[in-house]
Order: sequence, then structure tokens, then C-alpha cells
Amino acid sequence: MEMRSRNSRTIVIVIASLTVLAGIVLVAQQNAAQQKSAQDRYALKALNGVSFSEFKGYEDWQDVAVSRTNTTIKAILGNPAMIKAYKSGIPGNGKPFPDGAKIVKIMWTKKTNPLSPYAVEVPDTLTVLAFIEKDSRRFPDTSGWGYAQFNYDAKSDSFTAYGKDASFGKSYCYGQCHSKVKATDYIFTAYPFR
Repeated sequence: MEMRSRNSRTIVIVIASLTVLAGIVLVAQQNAAQQKSAQDRYALKALNGVSFSEFKGYEDWQDVAVSRTNTTIKAILGNPAMIKAYKSGIPGNGKPFPDGAKIVKIMWTKKTNPLSPYAVEVPDTLTVLAFIEKDSRRFPDTSGWGYAQFNYDAKSDSFTAYGKDASFGKSYCYGQCHSKVKATDYIFTAYPFR
């Protein structure tokens, strides 16, 4: 009787251990599948060739300014070359931004901050990342500036490149907007006193 009791306990322990091990393996497989299905945004390219990877680390760039529309809040950030150019007086001194200067515009929907004792609007859901880079050789048709826009879908946690074909940077970004600010080397956002 004692032998059967020991064998039964051993069988129960072995079954419990195998069940736990199977659960660990299943969770590991699910995590691996989720990681594989997660979008690698740095593999994305706009149709004109401007790639997300060219802006890797933008999250740590210095702020240039913020702006607000009726529906969005935007943070405009510059890479070190862009910030250095601004600090040297560009574009107010009449000089163009140098090749290698990059700027990113991060757009969110906005909401009222319920914790604030006064009216203040804060970012809510990410909607768009817009990239601009100066490279006179690559983008001669747009005064040296390359444009990309990646729209963000929160439900799928994924980005998609904006535009129907490679001409969107020239026809939309440059043609309809940035060509209007030639005097500031095609950049709307100034570097305000701080």
C-alpha cells in the first residue's frame, strides 16, 4: 500500500511538472509569434525612397517647436545637424540648411488634460510621423528636400507610407506646401527663442 501511494505521488508530480512545462513552452511560442508579427517600422520606405530607418533615434532628437491645429498637436524635432543650423542663424541669415539636416513632425490627436486645474490640451493618439531630410543630390526636384509621411493605425499598431506613387513628395509635400516658404529654405517651423 505504501509503495502504491509513493508511485501515485510520483505520477502526480511528473504530470504536474509536464503540465507546467507545456504551459511555459506554449507561452514562449505565443510571445515569439507576437514578436514576429509586430511590424518592423525601420524596414518601411516611402514610395520616393525616404526610409524610416534614416530617422532612427528621432525620439531622442531636440525639439524645434510645437504647433497645434483644430484637431492635432504636433512636436517638431530636429537632428543635431538641423539644430546646429538653426542655432547658427539659418534660415534667418539667408543661408540654406546643410545636407544631412533632418526634421520630424510627430502628430497626435489632442485631448483635454483632466488633471490640470486650468484648460490645457495634451497629445492623445499618435496619427502621423512626417520626415523631411536635406539631400541635394537625391532630391534635386524639390530644392534638395526629401519628404516622407507614415500614417499610424493604433488598432493594428502599424504604420503605412502615405502616397499613391513616388511623386507625392514633389506634388503634395513640396508642390502644395513647402514651395510656399522658399525664403526659409522650404521649412515652415522656426526655432523660437527659449
